[in-house]
Amino acid sequence: MSDHRYIVDFNSDELEKVYSDVLIIGSGIAGVYTALKINEERKVLILTKEKMEMSNSVLAQGGIAVSLGKSDSPELHFKDTLYAGAGLCNEESVWVLVNEAEQNIKDLCKYGVNFDKTEEDRLSLSREAAHSKNRIIHAGDTTGKEVLDTLLAELVKRKNIEIRERVMAIDLITESNECRAILAFDEQKDKYCLYVAPVIIIASGGYGRLYFNTTNPEMATGDGDCLAYRAGCELMDLEFVQFHPTVLYHKDNKSFLISEAVRGEGGILRNVNGERFMSKYHELQELAPRDVVARAIFEEMKETNSTNVFVDITHKGKEWIENRFPNIYKTCLEYGIDMSKDYIPVAPAEHYCMGGIKVDVYGRTSVKGLFACGEAACNGIHGANRLASNSMLEGLVFGNKISTQVDEIVNNTNDNFDLVASHYISKRVNKDINSEALIIEIQKLMVEKAGIVRKEETLREALNRIIEIENIIKDMKNENTKDMELQNIVLLSKFIVSSALERHESRGAHFRSDFPKIDDGLWKRNILIKK
Repeated sequence: MSDHRYIVDFNSDELEKVYSDVLIIGSGIAGVYTALKINEERKVLILTKEKMEMSNSVLAQGGIAVSLGKSDSPELHFKDTLYAGAGLCNEESVWVLVNEAEQNIKDLCKYGVNFDKTEEDRLSLSREAAHSKNRIIHAGDTTGKEVLDTLLAELVKRKNIEIRERVMAIDLITESNECRAILAFDEQKDKYCLYVAPVIIIASGGYGRLYFNTTNPEMATGDGDCLAYRAGCELMDLEFVQFHPTVLYHKDNKSFLISEAVRGEGGILRNVNGERFMSKYHELQELAPRDVVARAIFEEMKETNSTNVFVDITHKGKEWIENRFPNIYKTCLEYGIDMSKDYIPVAPAEHYCMGGIKVDVYGRTSVKGLFACGEAACNGIHGANRLASNSMLEGLVFGNKISTQVDEIVNNTNDNFDLVASHYISKRVNKDINSEALIIEIQKLMVEKAGIVRKEETLREALNRIIEIENIIKDMKNENTKDMELQNIVLLSKFIVSSALERHESRGAHFRSDFPKIDDGLWKRNILIKK
């Protein structure tokens, strides 16, 4: 791919400029919570690619991990996170996560989030895979939606916060390694705009839509990671892509999550012959780490020549299931599955990206004034494999840490900061290319050749085809959001496959059948992608 600094041509003198103190890209829990935590004297603008209510956060079912039980502690939460992360976690970041969890959960409760409670009016704690204690707080089986809906209700009360929907962030305008503005395309106005701010926070989510089978919404194409990379930021841990073991397998729906909490509450995995099989693969059986369970299901499907396995929670009874998992119960019924009587057909699908924009424990990137949090960021918390229900917590804790740095940056901003003058003219040409068809081809390629189980032969086949597509779209004039998404998907797919080829071992979510063991001697390090 030709080394274009920006993926579209522009002249700032000809563009509408919108000014704020803080610009946040993304309307999930990480972005919205960060906005609420910022001093109300600061003007905050949130850009979201779709509608405010559309994000990965809304789809999050399980809950949020926090050590509140009498027998639990931040130290135990820390230990479990490191165990799941398979030796690659940044311990400093994890300590911050587990020690600041409780205060941020208290703040959520002050905003009015209606978590499930016990009869003693305490937060109800459940358990998920690889947690040694019951520490998952939840709101039924729609925790993400409950949290985000509550935060959005608070957000609209804030006069200092403005939201602009259907605006795609394209590139970061920089000067002397300092962020100045975001070049974005406003679909409703059908034009490019410059959004100028001394503090820019990327909370745009992950890149799950690089895979055909995924629980992620359509907008999760890694735009934030790519614009940060083009601006000079490092990307890290891209080879670690987590596949959720249990996604509803139905001809009309292959993206609905059957929450890990179902297994946490006693759900059993059975193959197509009705046999329980997890004891063959791990001592924790159904509560083994996600990567182990996903690979076990993958192997079981291969051995039985089947398209799926089943989750069996029929022993719990209808009333209990309806109360604990109302949304999952209702959705399964819509597809003719009564989970109080029937096994739920499931198969693995891409779910979460451990990698992203490299940031420090304060959410800072290598570009001055640019921060990242949530799934778009990589601060090393998740290592090679995310511990269940740490993701929403990460967005809260580190969004809050970013918010505490805003005042100092804005106060020290030069008076002439808003004089953004930049233009970029290339020799791009119009090409008759079906961007949507190429995106689907890459998505299927990533599932087949860079998915749950990898090896050099298939990874190289994937890389060769991605490079071919890269050359096809080289110097293409990107005229719509689908063209721009294609550019980002090609870029990130290449980096994921390259990183997977470089890591000659199996660790966490990255499993190489040709290097099936962990190799701490050579590979206990992070792979960085640098411009």
